[in-house]
Amino acid sequence: MDLKQHIREVPDFPKPGILFYDISTLLANAGAWRETVRQLAAVVAPMQPDRLIGVESRGFLTAAPLAHEMGLGFSMLRKKGKLPGPTIRYEYALEYGTDTIEIQADAIKPGEKVVVLDDLLATGGTLKASVDLLRKVEANVRGAACIIELTFLNGRDTLDIPVKSLLAYDR
Repeated sequence: MDLKQHIREVPDFPKPGILFYDISTLLANAGAWRETVRQLAAVVAPMQPDRLIGVESRGFLTAAPLAHEMGLGFSMLRKKGKLPGPTIRYEYALEYGTDTIEIQADAIKPGEKVVVLDDLLATGGTLKASVDLLRKVEANVRGAACIIELTFLNGRDTLDIPVKSLLAYDR
């Protein structure tokens, strides 16, 4: 199945000049979504994770059903102030300013093998921050996976872990 046929391209979103790759249409098609989860399982399984980590918010859509499919635990990385209880924070630079992500303080055991999932890899900033935060809590980050990679933005070059993507776009 060609999963690209199920990705909607939205020009000028969220601002003029940007071509947005929308996974909503992929999620809406049961067969295509099932195939996406199957393909993700095939690329993530060799990394031998104990737990999958989803990056807010579309990473939750990717990691949670995959964790269920693979019989693994699932934990969330969220924006500041969205998780209950004690959290560990990581602040990182954006093009204009900073952002902060958090994980619950008891979400990961030291040495636990994790794989980070998101829907899309662009510049790599959010994924790199996610890896840095996970290392801060002593996780063993085995790799990352995403549905879409915008290869022309060279995001994987910012990462020092294996990265798997199902679909690549060069524009």
